[in-house]
Amino acid sequence: MGYIAQRIMNKKIKAVGGSLNQFIHLETTASLLLFAFSIFAIIWANSPFGATYNELWRYKFTIGFANTDFYLEKSIILWINDGLMAIFFFVVGLEVKREILAGELTTLRKASLPIFAAIGGMLFPVMIFLFFNQGKVGVEGWGIPMATDIAFTLGILKLLGNRVPLGLKIFLTAFAIVDDIGAVLVIAIFYSANIQWDLITYAILIVGVFGFLSYKHLYSKYIFFLVGFVVWLLFLKSGIHPTIAGILMAFTIPMYRKINLSDYENELSTQLQTFRSCKYKNFQLLNKKQLEIVDEIETITNKVQSPLQHLEHSLHGWVSYVIMPIFALANAGVALSFSGLENTGHISLNIAMALVFGNAIGIMLLSFLAIKLKLADLPKGVKFKQLLGASILGGLGFTMSLFITNLAYDDESFISAAKMGIILGSLVAGILGYMILKIQLKPKK
Repeated sequence: MGYIAQRIMNKKIKAVGGSLNQFIHLETTASLLLFAFSIFAIIWANSPFGATYNELWRYKFTIGFANTDFYLEKSIILWINDGLMAIFFFVVGLEVKREILAGELTTLRKASLPIFAAIGGMLFPVMIFLFFNQGKVGVEGWGIPMATDIAFTLGILKLLGNRVPLGLKIFLTAFAIVDDIGAVLVIAIFYSANIQWDLITYAILIVGVFGFLSYKHLYSKYIFFLVGFVVWLLFLKSGIHPTIAGILMAFTIPMYRKINLSDYENELSTQLQTFRSCKYKNFQLLNKKQLEIVDEIETITNKVQSPLQHLEHSLHGWVSYVIMPIFALANAGVALSFSGLENTGHISLNIAMALVFGNAIGIMLLSFLAIKLKLADLPKGVKFKQLLGASILGGLGFTMSLFITNLAYDDESFISAAKMGIILGSLVAGILGYMILKIQLKPKK
């Protein structure tokens, strides 16, 4: 294979490969954007124009026709949290399926440490929150401190440069994915009300049919997204949060290639050799034969990507650079006020403590026990002191914590108090985790 063919083939395979380093780079870059929009939201909400912030997100937006069954009216913030976030959860579902089938969760041995860590990172924050909140209002927010924001976590690791062991990055990524699974289950089971089981049954049947078709390698993205909207609508009307539809539909996306890598390499090499043999009559335009070759290369390149990997690769940028910043802008804007804290201040404090101490203790303790009991292995190149820093970073709950806040509370004062606790806890966890890791990790020469 010629030099040019080799370079192009490597570029194509790298594009469809979706390596861990590419994922981390995307998440860390997105974390900067997420942080910027969050700060802007807080400044906006506390500025003289703060009233316009609330008015904007409460503005009603309608899809469909009034006085018919095809009619949906929601405030903009609900369109974001119920609609756009369904796409976010869809991508999370794709990541979970990929990790289970071909990633860090393929075997119990590989997945055991992230699983134990995620269990600790969910149970202990809940227990700490319930312990300090007993007998007080706002107990329904117990699920808020149990989530981890992978974008911010990997963003902080990025600040430490190449001194961070790859094993620590892999651990945090796998842990966050398992943690997301737990958060989704909590949302589906505990933060859904007045469930209409007939609609859920219809939705599950549709998902089951598409899962069977996927198993038989029958897939059309156009039909999928049409039916996916129907499933989302059924969940929306059923009482279970519609973002769960995104997770379930993601599991039906097939993960298979229509052409194997060796055939792809051979076909690509043949096409490129033919391309080079064509005579150039105009350096600005391709001739008819060259255009046909380019089309053929595009066709076989599409075949080498599984539908799951293609969708994940295509949507990840949109989720990271568009959907998540919009979500942060709409949800992070909390008016920083100390008035009324005599009734809700404990919510802020309890959430902050649960995020920082609950995750630090829970993740570290269960990881330590799993390793000492030989149920899991310490990641290669990682020490326990470094694992402690990573455990504290688990307290960065931002995105998912804000999401659960809107499900847990209806009272605006409770929501504001919870957001203040999330911001405080995430800030402390981020700074403390960064400082510990910076001390423990020596720069590579």
